[in-house]
Amino acid sequence: MNSCRRIASTGDWSSGLSLLLSEVKTCRLLGTTPSLSRSQTTAAKHAPGSDTREKPRLRAMDLARKVQQEKTQTKAAVEPPLSGQQRRVVELKRFSQQLQNVHPNVLAKHLHRNVLYQDKDVVIINKPYGVPVRDDSGATSISSVLPVLSKLMDGMKIRSNSQLLPCLGLEKETAGALLLVRSEEVMEHILNIDRNNQLQKKYWVVTVGVPVPSEGVIDIPIIERKVTGPQPHYKMALSPVFKMNDAGDGVTKVRANRQAQSAVTRYRVLDSSSGCSLVELQPLTGKT
Repeated sequence: MNSCRRIASTGDWSSGLSLLLSEVKTCRLLGTTPSLSRSQTTAAKHAPGSDTREKPRLRAMDLARKVQQEKTQTKAAVEPPLSGQQRRVVELKRFSQQLQNVHPNVLAKHLHRNVLYQDKDVVIINKPYGVPVRDDSGATSISSVLPVLSKLMDGMKIRSNSQLLPCLGLEKETAGALLLVRSEEVMEHILNIDRNNQLQKKYWVVTVGVPVPSEGVIDIPIIERKVTGPQPHYKMALSPVFKMNDAGDGVTKVRANRQAQSAVTRYRVLDSSSGCSLVELQPLTGKT
C-alpha cells in the first residue's frame, strides 16, 4: 500500500514544505518513492547536481569546418601520393606561371642564368614554358626584355651597342632552346638556311599513351586560327584532308583549306612509363 500522497500546490509554501517532509519520512519508513508533480520533475532536471544536461548546439561555422575537414580527408584518401618526378612537374608548372607575371628585369635575370651557349654571332637561351617570344598586347615577353638581357651579358656597361634579336621563335606553350642573334646579317643567313631545309630541329614532347607504331611520319596540314578570350591571339591548328566516315570504319577525303600549310613531321618514341611516352619530333617542312 502506497501511503505517499501527491501534494497539491498551495499558496502557503511553509505548510507545503512541512507536508512534503512528512511524506518523505513516511515513504522512507515504508520503502517507497515519493511521487513528484510535473513542476517538481522539471525543476529536478535543471538542478545543479543533475546528470541530465542538454548537448551544446553546433554553430554554422563549426559545421562548415567539419564539412571541410571531411572533404580534405576524403580527397587525401582518394588521391595517390605524387612521385618525385610528378612533384617536380608541379613545381615547374607553378614556377612557369609565376614567370608570366614578374617584373621584366626579373625575367631578364632568369634568362641570363639560363644561357646555354653564346659566341660573337648567336646566343642560345632556355626559354621557359608559358612565356611568349613576342606579344603585341604589351605583356611581358622574351622580346620585351632582350635589351636588359643584352646589358646583363655585357656586364651592365652604360655605353653598349650590342643587341639581341629573336630568331626561329618558339610557341608560348613550348619550352626549350631559343636562338637569338646579335645582328640582322646573321638573322638573314640563318633564315635562308631554314628556308632551304638545311636546319635540323628536334622537339621532345610527353604524350599520354604510347604511339603505335613507335616511329613513323605524320602528314597533316596546319592552319592559323584565331583564339578568342581575354587576350585574343592566333595559334596553329590541324587542318586534315581526311576524316572518319559516318560508319566509323574508314576515312573520306575532304576539300583542303587554301590557307593551310603543309606540315610533315617524323616522330620516334624514346621511352615510355606509367602510361606516358617521351617522343622525339623532327619537322621536315619547317612546320610541326
